[in-house]
Amino acid sequence: MRTPHKKEKIIKEYQTHKEDTGSAEVQIAVTTTRIKELSTHLKRHPKDKHSRRGLLAMVNKRRKLLNYLSKDSPKSYKNIVKKLGLKR
Repeated sequence: MRTPHKKEKIIKEYQTHKEDTGSAEVQIAVTTTRIKELSTHLKRHPKDKHSRRGLLAMVNKRRKLLNYLSKDSPKSYKNIVKKLGLKR
């Protein structure tokens, strides 16, 4: 379960400057942790169709953010993909 403390820790790890809470890098990192949590939930509860729909929406959001970041800042894109261990 993601708590505000865990989310704050993730934001501090991936922020680009002190006040940064909404950059693409931060959004990708936060979304990735939510995706991992929902994936483990769906392994235990395979019939939870509502959560599966939410998971697919989050995966699409992360994909769009990654596409944006790859075009806008390829260096940041490579760093975030490497840090999070994504297959892109």
